[in-house]
Amino acid sequence: MINLHKEIKSALFTLCETYVQQRITTARQAMEAAQESANEESKSSAGDKYETGRAMAQLERDRHAQLLAEAKKLEQELTRLNIDKTYEIIQPGSLVTTNRGSFFISISAGKLALDGSDYFAISAASPIGTLLGGHRAGNSVTFNKVTYQVLEVA
Repeated sequence: MINLHKEIKSALFTLCETYVQQRITTARQAMEAAQESANEESKSSAGDKYETGRAMAQLERDRHAQLLAEAKKLEQELTRLNIDKTYEIIQPGSLVTTNRGSFFISISAGKLALDGSDYFAISAASPIGTLLGGHRAGNSVTFNKVTYQVLEVA
C-alpha cells in the first residue's frame, strides 16, 4: 500500500508540474504578444491614439508578468515538497483520503484525474488545506457546513 501511495503522489506531483509549466508558458507567450502589440502600436499610430494603445499594451504585459510571477511561485512551492515521505499528520506533501474525496496537499492546481480517480491538488494555505493541516486519520473537520472524515493520510 505504501508503494501505491508513493506512485500516486509521484504521478500527482508530475501533473502539478505540468500544470505549472503550462501556466508559465502561457504567461510568457501572452507577455511576448503584448510586447509585440506595443511595438506595432509605435510603428503605426500617431498622437493620443498611439499613447492609449501603447499604455493598454503595457498594462496587458504587466498583467501577464504578474501571472508569470505567480506561476514561478507555484513552481518554487513544488520544489519544497517531499513526496517520498509517508506522513501520519496532514502537511504539505501528504495524500489525504476523506469521505468526500482525496486531496494532494501541494499547490492549488484544482481537480486532477489519475487512473479514473479524481484528486484535488490544494495548497496547505488554502481554506480547506489550513483546516485539514495537522489532522490525522480518524479526525474530522467541517468546512462550509460539510464534514470531512479523514480516512487515510500518506
